[in-house]
Amino acid sequence: MTDTNTPVILPLEGLRVLDFAQFLAGPMAALRLADLGAEVIKVERPQGGELCRKLVVADQMFEGDSLLFHTINRNKRSMAADLKSADDLEKVRKLIASADVMIHNFRPGVMERIGLDHKSVKAINPRLVYGTVTGYGDKGPWRDKPGQDLLVQSLSGLTWLSGNRDDGPVPVSFAVLDMATGNHLVQGILAALVRRGVTGKGGLVEVDLMSSAIDAQFEQLTSFFNGDRTQPPRSAIANASVHAAAPYGIYQTSDGHIAIAMTPIAALADLLQCEALAPYRDPDLAFVRRDEIKAILADFLKTGTTATWLSRLEPADVWCAEVLDWPKFCRTEGFAALDPLQEVVAGNGATMTTTRCPIRIDGQTLTSPRGAPRLGEYGGDQT
Repeated sequence: MTDTNTPVILPLEGLRVLDFAQFLAGPMAALRLADLGAEVIKVERPQGGELCRKLVVADQMFEGDSLLFHTINRNKRSMAADLKSADDLEKVRKLIASADVMIHNFRPGVMERIGLDHKSVKAINPRLVYGTVTGYGDKGPWRDKPGQDLLVQSLSGLTWLSGNRDDGPVPVSFAVLDMATGNHLVQGILAALVRRGVTGKGGLVEVDLMSSAIDAQFEQLTSFFNGDRTQPPRSAIANASVHAAAPYGIYQTSDGHIAIAMTPIAALADLLQCEALAPYRDPDLAFVRRDEIKAILADFLKTGTTATWLSRLEPADVWCAEVLDWPKFCRTEGFAALDPLQEVVAGNGATMTTTRCPIRIDGQTLTSPRGAPRLGEYGGDQT
């Protein structure tokens, strides 16, 4: 499980997690618990398994399933069970009796109809920590809306934070809310397990994408509710934060792009030798005149290379960085030093490359070479 010949004792070794979840947020949470040592068993429908097995991204497949499925379901086992079958449901109930954690992301009401809701499961195993993921919680007019990342971003106001003023709404181009919600679920589950160590009783952990979207915007929303409650305007140029003063943003250079964070304009003018910034040395102008300042910077920085500007700014401890794409990023020494990749192996020996667990335990990084499971490879009768 680790990158040395002396594996650490992982914090969750000996715990059993049942993963009924599909797609990203729930399975991502179960993956992190597996990375930390738990035995994770996916409970999937016999016909086709979890829907993510067929959710193909970038037209990439691996061993008959989507590469995405293998990315977030490595180091798990799979039990095929038809939850509408009395015999299969009984097998699942027996497995629940031996489990420590159970995760699902069915829409509100589904598990109640099946008889695997928290109240029913608590009667089977009072020590179980029961985790649920929904799109919008279990109450209110949105409870039955599809809980999908892009849709929640769009409803939550998140899409009006990125892009420049005239761009219209701009979504984050990866499943940022699924990842945040999965992390919130892990945090809640671990807290409930700590409490169980004291009280002996399990508990219910509930998270939803919309609450995670609101939490992700806590800084901006706090300013909104304590201000005049109008939508904050984005910068017309080089927007990177609706609340940050100039020069905060990304700028084109003659051969690439450079990111510049919080820096006094006076210092920036001197370091860059940009005379056009001289009228804006007063710190009070950095926000109210930010578009004028950014326009000057945008034109000026195009006249030199990224390396030229970094050579002036970095020695002065200005917060700045080259803007890299993936090919360049993966060739850097910083990337190599983190050793962030791992190889996982399917049952037939086929291999794929993916990212490793971002957590270190006792100084060691955690890897798990076992690939995602074949549908139903775990029969459910094993202890």
